Amino acid sequence: MLTKYAVLAATAAAAVTAAPAQKRAAAGQADIDIVILNYALTLEHLENAFYRDSLATYDAAAFQAAGYPEWVRQRFVEIGGHEKAHVDFLTTALGDQATAECTYNFGVTDVNSFIATSVLLEGVGESAYLGAAQNITNPAYLTAAGSILTVESRHAGWVQSSVQQGDGFPSAFSTPLNFNQTFSLAAPLITSCPSTNPALPVKAFPAATVSGDVCGGKTITISGEGVQSGQFAAFLTGLNTYYAQIGDNGSVQVPAEVKYGRVYIVVTSGQSLSDDTTIAGPAVADIPLSAGEAEKIYSQQQ
Repeated sequence: MLTKYAVLAATAAAAVTAAPAQKRAAAGQADIDIVILNYALTLEHLENAFYRDSLATYDAAAFQAAGYPEWVRQRFVEIGGHEKAHVDFLTTALGDQATAECTYNFGVTDVNSFIATSVLLEGVGESAYLGAAQNITNPAYLTAAGSILTVESRHAGWVQSSVQQGDGFPSAFSTPLNFNQTFSLAAPLITSCPSTNPALPVKAFPAATVSGDVCGGKTITISGEGVQSGQFAAFLTGLNTYYAQIGDNGSVQVPAEVKYGRVYIVVTSGQSLSDDTTIAGPAVADIPLSAGEAEKIYSQQQ
């Protein structure tokens, strides 16, 4: 999902967390980095296949029929080229240890659903890098991850602003995700993988479905496997997490602080967020920042 080298760093860290400190050190940086790069390659394969296969299905005439000028599809072709370059880079680096491409179901039925999926994938990739960059052990890989992160962020901003004609940068801070949160968003798109691919220590949480307008002060409904009243909805926005208790029939009042930008919503057993407390999610919501709200924020900062 979508996701990126930084997610892999977190995966590698999780894989060795249970070992004694001296054993973790003995495992060696190279072993960790192989896990990191192969998980990244798994996700880069997904993005590359998404653009390659979707753009082969929807030609210039399809984009024009959907109301988009020719240059919009050309920019998506360019983005697809970036994702292929990421796959080639990682495959070369890993050599005979490189994971192979899986098969996918992106659920794309037309040009507009292709664009919506692009926004999802690029934004989640950005969040994945942020969430796990601290765990990358090799400084060179950290630089490479940062280089990819800035490109993914520009992809997402361009689609949201130039294509969807919305706000490509509504928040001052991006929202980080950990590797299991990211994998939970990617897993539904993967139908099968070669049996020879290396096993990776990741798991997907049950999906959380959100109905209603996600914006501070409004009431939404959350449903999903294991979701019950009395649990909490954690709203990840920027570098902050806000909690609201789930009421009858899954109703939740969105915290007032949740105003704009990408928001991830995770159902938790209490007012703390970790893999151990997660019940379902994350769900994704993109809240636009209006011109009036931007002016208000700017005035408050003066």
